[in-house]
Formats: sequence, structure tokens, C-alpha cells
Amino acid sequence: MKDKLVTLAIRTYQRAQMIKSVLEENEIDTVIHNLNLEHPEMAVGVRVRIKESDLPRALKIVEEMESAWEREPATGSNSTPQVLIPIDFADQIQKVTDFGFHFADILAAEVVFIYVYFSPAFTISSNNDISTYSISDSELLRRIISSANADVENMTNLIHARIAKGEIPNIPFRFVLREGVPEDQILDYCKRNEPALVVMGTHGKKLSNGVIGSVTAEVMEACSSPVFAVPEQMDLQSTDDIKRVAFLTNFDQKDLIAIDRVISLLASDNLEIYFIHASEKKQAWNEVMLSGIKTYFANHYPQLITNYELLNSSDSPELINDYLVNHHINVLAFNTRKRNLFARLFNPGLAYKMVLSSDIPLLVSHV
Repeated sequence: MKDKLVTLAIRTYQRAQMIKSVLEENEIDTVIHNLNLEHPEMAVGVRVRIKESDLPRALKIVEEMESAWEREPATGSNSTPQVLIPIDFADQIQKVTDFGFHFADILAAEVVFIYVYFSPAFTISSNNDISTYSISDSELLRRIISSANADVENMTNLIHARIAKGEIPNIPFRFVLREGVPEDQILDYCKRNEPALVVMGTHGKKLSNGVIGSVTAEVMEACSSPVFAVPEQMDLQSTDDIKRVAFLTNFDQKDLIAIDRVISLLASDNLEIYFIHASEKKQAWNEVMLSGIKTYFANHYPQLITNYELLNSSDSPELINDYLVNHHINVLAFNTRKRNLFARLFNPGLAYKMVLSSDIPLLVSHV
């Protein structure tokens, strides 16, 4: 029986070619497929495909390559804190902008909008041959960039008008345009500039291919900066509406750092925090640990109203979401670890699952 092809990764054309070259040096047959053969100009990247039998070796090689890319020296300056807002000019952009500017005000940071456009740098035909672009394709690229610049100019004027009306804080802001795959470019910017916070929407007009899912979920799982996800259907209008925050804890000491970050960012006179531990088995030790966390924060943050709860599930987004809705939670926060390629491909984390299933904002930290 012929060994079927499976998708190993979806990357920009340049990085896909680098991966292909290294895999073939290791005697792993590799092909590159465009994600949208009928309309290649709208492709968000290309698939790197290999034989299923080569998957274990290929995963290890690609993981080492991506780790090397992550170790590249940062080039950004940390003199001024940044709140990064990835945009695609979707309808919910005002909501994302509002939260980004208010958080920037709290953090004394500047706002940086990043827009990633898809360049028709190549076409891959159905027989996997790479064909050269004609003059019309250069014209298409010019139109894409021209349209992006026009959108940026319109949005700049709108933001200045809203600042003048007092609708959002008077915060310095600027735009960065990048070419490539959105999640790759956002993560690369974060690695090089280390923003204090990333504020993203969860349902943009450019939907990602089902293989890789939500761009926001991908960024949450791999970004070293904290990420605040703004669902399209959420009820909150501003940071002043955040009164009840649930923090999902695993009794890790680093949770204390993440919780302190949440309190600093979402500070209000009547902030109420619900500490949640989800486990498949209810143990007395869990009760002791959760009570200990409540006591710790009662002593160190006496202004907070604290509650705690044990949920009989380890990673069920449905059960967690039901709890959030029933207790009128405004934001779910938790600490998570950066996950490697294998984990992201075959065992999506809770951040990924909650982004795709909940209309409650998420604040995810990597401590």
C-alpha cells in the first residue's frame, strides 16, 4: 500500500523551502503544496508534506530548526514598552483597538499595530512545478500593498479623531507591515521586540486553514509575551467592565507571578478573582492547595474578593466555559508553557481549545 502524504507544517514559502532542503538532506522526500491552488494570491502559506512513515524523524528535524530560529538574537529596543495589536482590518477592530489603548495607558506603553499581508511571490501548480510570475502578478502585489497602506491611512485618521473626542487614551501609536504567514510574523516580532502585551481578536475576516486553526490560538501557544484575546461576540465594552476574573491554576509557583500580572493589568476597586483547579480526580491535597492560594492572596491583596473551586475535569473547554458563564466571569486567565511543534500538532493546549469554543476573553501568560 502506498505511503500517504501528511502535512508536517504550514509556513511561508521561504521557510518551507528551507525545511524542504534540510529534510531532503536527511533523505526524507518532501513536497510543497500551495494552500489555495485555484486562487494562489490569497494563500496564507504553503504546506510542507512528507510520507507518513517519515513523520517521527521529520518532526525532530523541524523542531530543531525552529528552535534555532527562536535563538536568533533580538533586534528590537526595550526602551519603551509596547502593546502589540495584530490586525486584519476586520469588523471587530474597534473593540480590539479600545482594549489595546486602555491597556497601553495602564502599562505606560506605545501601541504598535502589525498587519501581515499575503504576497503572491510564487505559484505552485497541481503537478508541484514552480512557475514564474508574470507582470500581472507584480501588479497584484502592488495592489495588495497599496490597499494595505490605504487601510492604514484610514485607520490612522480614525484613531486620531477618536483620541480628539476622548473615546480612547492619547497613546503614541504606529503601524508595522509585514509580508508572510500571520502567526509566523507576529511571533517573530514578539521574539525580537518583547511587547508587554499582545491584544488580538479571535475571529477575523481572513479565516485560517483548518489544519492550523486560529491565528490567535497559534500565537497564544508559542508567544513569550502575555496575550489578551478579544472574542468577536463578547459583552465587555471596556476594561472598566472587568469585575470578575477566573484564574485557572495548576498549583505551580509560577502561577503566583502570572496572577500578580493579572491583578496589575486588571486592577479595579471591586476586582473579584475565582481560583479554579480542574482535575479528573478530586483529592484532599487539591483542597488544601487551593485554600492555601486563597489565604496567600487574602494576606497579600486584602482588597481582592477571592473564591475558589475544584472542577472535575482536566481540560474540558465545555465544562470550564459552563462554569464561566454560570458565574458571570468577565475574563479567564491562566499561565501556560510554550509548546513544541509535536505538542501543537497532535495535542492542542487549553488556550487553543478555549479560543475556538468560548466567547469569554482570555489572558494567557508564559511565565
